Amino acid sequence: MFNENEIKTVLGESNSDMGEEIDFEGFLRAYLNLQTHAIEKSGGTKSSFLKATTTTFHHAINESEKASYVAHINNYLAEDKFLKDFLPIDPATDALFDLAKNGVLLCKLINVAVPGTIDERAINTKKVLNPWERNENHTLCLNSAKAIGCTVVNIGTQDLAEGRIQVLADLNLKKTPQLVELVDDSQDVEELLSLAPEKVLLKWMNFHLKKVGYEKQVTNFSTDLKDGEAYAYLLNALAPEHSTPSTLDTSDPTERANMVLQQAEKLECKRFLTPKDIVEGSPNLNLAFVAQIFHNRNGLSTESKNMSYAEMMTDDVETSREERCFRLWINSLGISTYVNNLFEDVRNGWVMLEVLDKLFPGTVNWKQANKPPIKMPFKKVENCNQVINIGKDLNFSLVNVAGNDVVAGNKKLIVAFLWQLMRFSMLQLLKNLRSFSHGKEITDADILNWANNKVKKSGRTTQMESFKDKSLSNGVFFLELLTAVEPRVVDWNLVTKGETG
Repeated sequence: MFNENEIKTVLGESNSDMGEEIDFEGFLRAYLNLQTHAIEKSGGTKSSFLKATTTTFHHAINESEKASYVAHINNYLAEDKFLKDFLPIDPATDALFDLAKNGVLLCKLINVAVPGTIDERAINTKKVLNPWERNENHTLCLNSAKAIGCTVVNIGTQDLAEGRIQVLADLNLKKTPQLVELVDDSQDVEELLSLAPEKVLLKWMNFHLKKVGYEKQVTNFSTDLKDGEAYAYLLNALAPEHSTPSTLDTSDPTERANMVLQQAEKLECKRFLTPKDIVEGSPNLNLAFVAQIFHNRNGLSTESKNMSYAEMMTDDVETSREERCFRLWINSLGISTYVNNLFEDVRNGWVMLEVLDKLFPGTVNWKQANKPPIKMPFKKVENCNQVINIGKDLNFSLVNVAGNDVVAGNKKLIVAFLWQLMRFSMLQLLKNLRSFSHGKEITDADILNWANNKVKKSGRTTQMESFKDKSLSNGVFFLELLTAVEPRVVDWNLVTKGETG
């Protein structure tokens, strides 16, 4: 704790004229000064923690991966209006880490990976950002990264955040329906839908390796690829016109890896890893390399008897929008399972149980839950029945809804359940804010009144009559509400009347 004299001293360091009203920048300087002095006063515990974290971080990164990340950034962001003054990055320096400090680069990379994830107007892109603005960029980046599937807890090089999501983006039946060639029947198609992109990539690789007589099973992107043989067989299967017997004849793994990379270049696969990376079994770079080969030549046919199943995957616009909304919401919660395809991934009930346990700890009886992979249908029904029962305990409207409906993939009922779950969790959050709820139950009317009063107090006149008010479709009321909460977040020069569709 600080005494009064210590506080005056710290504030004096931040603002020379104590008689003037402090502005936002001055407040930030004072806050950071107080924080620094507090750390020093407590013995520097935070500094030690940060130092230890930084040390671990630098030990975890190898130069080959850093060089590959830099090459990826230089390649994909060279023409970016904001970043072009800082690119290309020299991989021999720490310029990558310096450029990442303000959060702009990381936000841009997320949009390279999954275009449109971040509205770039929300990124603070001034030449010099204050700590508050940098923090806003980092928060935006981390939340968006979590939503598209990156691991943001104890971040390490195990997640190729700069390229992983992008190179795996097409590894699903909607983007690449030819993937149905990897399976035999409709039941296998359902299993394929539930696989993570990395697993689909391994399945694709083994599919081609089996066809050319490679007897081993590739189960990972590290040790199983070190000798380069699997790569040689794969490229021989996909591009026999570029194959040479010498790739398999050589006994030197490094030489074989170099020949593999030369062969891949003939398929227009850009070289961003070295023979050494293959021989050392770098999982990140091997994953990206295999994915790049898949993109350039997947060797799959559109003649498969199962193509009709893939064609049935096309959703209407409304369903796709709802699926994306709930999928991003679930992934943002930080549960252990990443949802790739909402309507398929919830069918065994496990994801739903994880979400319920995350939002309402203690509601799930894990002793009665069945963990994936689940082969027996009745085990899936058991999970889904528990989900429905918990929903009923939370007073959800679930008339004539049973666990079988979720297992069957009934989209309408799945969306209805998730909508009630999301709404209930938001209301519980507001109820827990005593300053807002005063201990009483929160209703839709309470939220409506709060929003209208907030906008009115900010000096604006727009109001909404209900959450079904058609005037909300132009987005103006929500922008005014955001401005009322935080005046800096909306650039009104970019706002239109919203009169066109």
